[in-house]
Amino acid sequence: MTTKGSSCKQVIVPMNSKAAGRLLKNSNMHVININRALKNIKSKIMADFICIEDKDIVISTNNVVSPSDLQEIEKYIKSSLANNSDKISSLRLPQSKFYLKIVGISYVNKQSNLYIFNNIALASRLRIIKFSLKSDMAIIWINIWDTQNGSKAKSIINQHFNVGSFITMVCGVNMNPSVPQCKNCWK
Repeated sequence: MTTKGSSCKQVIVPMNSKAAGRLLKNSNMHVININRALKNIKSKIMADFICIEDKDIVISTNNVVSPSDLQEIEKYIKSSLANNSDKISSLRLPQSKFYLKIVGISYVNKQSNLYIFNNIALASRLRIIKFSLKSDMAIIWINIWDTQNGSKAKSIINQHFNVGSFITMVCGVNMNPSVPQCKNCWK
């Protein structure tokens, strides 16, 4: 259902290489100051170390970071790199790709803008596949980006919703469905 990637106990800080080099130069001091800032807001999170991974700065923590912890870390990073703070993007948690399918939808309808996906970032375009040549029913394969704990995917998996006059269901699936499919046209 998901792909493997970074640990969920990390915070990714996208920034340019010049600012990243400055931050890494005194990484031990920054870890101490981040821990002090987190302790001031009575957080149980502690930063372990700072490293560079895939052109981004990664702050490894002892547990999964909450939104308030993330804001505090971002505030510290931006204040420590005050003259380059405009070049630092928002901090984010690692993401994984989740694979879903919608079962029992009308192929004639071809609803590609489903309301259930309003707050979810699609990792690729929807793939609509007919059950058979004579059938008017289809399966929609969906890849979405989500945090590593899969909170968005969990909120829609096994949920039923209406599309036209049909009641459909979202299911979680493995990365490679059991039916071999063309990687270009998805048939």
